[in-house]
Amino acid sequence: MSSILLEMKNITKEFPGVKALDDVNFQVEEGEIHALCGENGAGKSTLMKVLSGVYPYGSYEGKILFKNQECQFKDIRQSEELGIVIIHQELALIPELSIAENIFLGNEQTSKGVINWNETKKKTKELLKKVGLEESPDTLIKNIGVGKQQLVEIAKALSKDVQLLILDEPTAALNETDSENLLNLLRDLRKTGITAILISHKLNEIKKVADKVTIIRDGKTIETINTVEITEDRIIRGMVGRSISNRYPDRQPNIGEIFFEVKNWNVYHPLQGDRQVVKDVSFHIKRGEIVGIAGLMGAGRTELAMSLFGKSYGKKITGEVIKDGKQINVSNVHQAIEEGIAYVSEDRKEYGLILINDIKENITLSKLDKVSKNKVVNQYEEYVQAEMYRKKLNIKTPSVQQTTGNLSGGNQQKVVLSKWIFSGPDLLILDEPTRGIDVGAKYEIYSIINQLASEGKGILMISSELPEILGMCDRIYVMSEGAFTGEVLAKDATQELLMKYMTKSKGNSL
Repeated sequence: MSSILLEMKNITKEFPGVKALDDVNFQVEEGEIHALCGENGAGKSTLMKVLSGVYPYGSYEGKILFKNQECQFKDIRQSEELGIVIIHQELALIPELSIAENIFLGNEQTSKGVINWNETKKKTKELLKKVGLEESPDTLIKNIGVGKQQLVEIAKALSKDVQLLILDEPTAALNETDSENLLNLLRDLRKTGITAILISHKLNEIKKVADKVTIIRDGKTIETINTVEITEDRIIRGMVGRSISNRYPDRQPNIGEIFFEVKNWNVYHPLQGDRQVVKDVSFHIKRGEIVGIAGLMGAGRTELAMSLFGKSYGKKITGEVIKDGKQINVSNVHQAIEEGIAYVSEDRKEYGLILINDIKENITLSKLDKVSKNKVVNQYEEYVQAEMYRKKLNIKTPSVQQTTGNLSGGNQQKVVLSKWIFSGPDLLILDEPTRGIDVGAKYEIYSIINQLASEGKGILMISSELPEILGMCDRIYVMSEGAFTGEVLAKDATQELLMKYMTKSKGNSL
């Protein structure tokens, strides 16, 4: 019979104006994979920050018992000393350092106060073998993909003699192959006695690997479900307080004439000048139409989107952009915005938001002249506009003067959408618009997208989730190796057909 490894009792955590956790109870048995589910803002990450010492003892109420011993962590180092290691959704690796340097950063292998590089590299190789990576310890982090970076993070955790591994949305930025590899690794680690807490919005992945699921809603524990009871509908009902029979809102398309065209678009890599990343791409969008771009990671979808948005990616860009029958100039971001193009980046924290600024400043940033006079911002008008979008998009916050970085992922995404809707675009390019967002918030964002289309705006939607592309789009382009390999109407599309086009080669490989 398994013993209780972790018990969190009556945990309550408050921030100014918000009770993030309200008397939460949470138990994890030794040697299990225990999933923690809930909507964005439900309190999952807050609970794990309490556990790992990010929020120190004294800043919350309740007790933490690890191996039947009460813990009062003052910081994350104390929790790591006991073998509790958290891997956050935003990876904490330093791109310019090697794999070996990252794994042992803060835990250097020294001899008489000097780093022993032979020992460091030897141990790194052993750890990389455990997680299934064949990279050299000297490889720089910036030279490996996100999937491999996740494995380096896990190797780093293993170097700390981890007993309880906490993974916060570990597959959010991974393709299907890398996600499956990571899940297989979790299963293998379980066999060695390592216990894991998995925070994920991908319910199919939870079904595959979790022994138990605990659901949190509005800062409270709802229930814990055993393996035999785990179904996606049961988890959704617990998360949102109701069943969602249809993951995608109903929509009656009202599609107009072609208003946006791209012809013979070519883009080269900004650093590797002879590497073409977008190859002779042509497409069109009609008013009121939601057009999808499907493709595997590395197919060139984001590169295409960013190059169209003011040539913010790439070199030697050629081709035509035509709007309402006339060729337009999108040589920089300002010109693209003036021409009615908006781009919601796949990385909202890096490119979409200024996290230290408040919500109202982020929302109005894309079009400051709408709330300014003589180049001075009218703060009252800025507040009025931001408050209107807070209500319109249901941004869950007590005030638009709240710091944006304090919001949940789903609410941050709504702020990004508000920012670009505020700019008054005719075309919205949405790059992974629901990445790392729970099923309830996804439905709200899908509804917003549908509303924008009903207003006659064109939507270009990039997504790695094929069910999302199939559920939301009227027409789908498929991209592989920098080129479009297929165009399919939604009524004719299947996952199998899209995958066939996604793996089809057209021209030379990248």
